[in-house]
Amino acid sequence: MKKIILSVIAVMAFGFANAQDGHFKVGVHTGFAVGDASDAFSANLGADVAYLWKISNEFSAGATTGYTMYIGKTYTAYVGSTAYVMIKSANQGFVPVAGTAQYSITDNLFAGLDLGYAINVGGDLDSGVLYQPKFGYQNKKIEIYAAFKGIDTNESLNSFNVGFNYKF
Repeated sequence: MKKIILSVIAVMAFGFANAQDGHFKVGVHTGFAVGDASDAFSANLGADVAYLWKISNEFSAGATTGYTMYIGKTYTAYVGSTAYVMIKSANQGFVPVAGTAQYSITDNLFAGLDLGYAINVGGDLDSGVLYQPKFGYQNKKIEIYAAFKGIDTNESLNSFNVGFNYKF
């Protein structure tokens, strides 16, 4: 964990030192839970804000935060071989604090990664490490992307998401 945080700080420090110019992004995302998370959660919804500095013509790095919520659902849990109970999962809200990096493959296609920590602000799960690789389309004002979001707490919360960002 310490190495991850130090790596994020190093990337951001390099960005500050070599920044030529930067831009804000604000956006929204939605998706569906996958893996073990899909047993207790149906969807992932949220809003994002980021600031990126241009390191080179193709590479930008910066910081991101926002709010993301995993929507709980009612599911069946089996106790023994024949008995079962219905359980309603509570919604889980997180505020990510992360470094973000983006590489422009072409003028319109990009790959990116968010890496940091997700602080639980609404729910009973622990806070945990956040990672989110992205791939998408961009122009001068907008981005549309697909992403895999993972938050490793005392449980793994994973989701496939689509998102939209507006750049200024």
